[in-house]
Amino acid sequence: MARGGKAARLLGGLALAVVLASCGGGNREPDLTQLDAEAIYKLGEYQLETSRKGEDSVKYFAEVERLYPYSEWAKRALIMQAFAYHKDRNYDESRATAQRYIDTYPAEEDAAYAKYLLALSYYDQIDEVGRDQGLTYQALQALRSVIEEYPDSDYAKSSILKFDLAFDHLAAKEMEIGRYYLKRKHYTAAINRFRVVVENFQTTSHTPEALHRLVESYLSLGLTDEAQTAGAILGYNFQSTEWYQDSYRLLTSKGLEPKARGDSWLAKVYRQVIRGEWL
Repeated sequence: MARGGKAARLLGGLALAVVLASCGGGNREPDLTQLDAEAIYKLGEYQLETSRKGEDSVKYFAEVERLYPYSEWAKRALIMQAFAYHKDRNYDESRATAQRYIDTYPAEEDAAYAKYLLALSYYDQIDEVGRDQGLTYQALQALRSVIEEYPDSDYAKSSILKFDLAFDHLAAKEMEIGRYYLKRKHYTAAINRFRVVVENFQTTSHTPEALHRLVESYLSLGLTDEAQTAGAILGYNFQSTEWYQDSYRLLTSKGLEPKARGDSWLAKVYRQVIRGEWL
């Protein structure tokens, strides 16, 4: 987001030289009131380019806002503050600043980027399947806002990719919990988790395993109709996967076959599959 590349560094360096000169080359804090909005902004941009800490630039961008609140530079400085905070992984401040930009300048071009930064402030904290998934849901909601409100922007394209990854992340969490219950022979609890994946996250990479685990779980409970139906869905959509091969061997070892039977929730899913309404 930092604009200008080499030009920004050059202009920032010149602005910095002006400030240092005004301070007599000493260690005193520069008097930013003696500079115009552009010069202060360029100082912030220079710090953002050259410092490892984004917060080193925030004070300059904030001063642009304070000293020149109605200028074009103040508007640009606000979005740069949000970016600088995000660079520092100060996600709360980045989100709050991005939201302030959206509230103040909802019709400006950078509102799309502010929305995207807000979404990233949630998304970039999704790092482990084992963590609480509240952030994942918030990331999905924020990413959807970018996609729906700015569909033709580059931010929408990036948001779609991140949305899919976050969605897959939620499915992975359900699978982790389901496996935990299955290993401890809590079959009903395991089935509830795998069912969530099949019904709500069917477009993710976890669906074949979820169906196989349902075969395992239902067989363990002696519910052969459900087990066979799960195997039939798996065979219809994922016949080339190892999960289908494992389910097929498991079913046939008990004299069963992958075939839709009964009228369970899985039978309804199977009928949807045949009609082409699923996946």
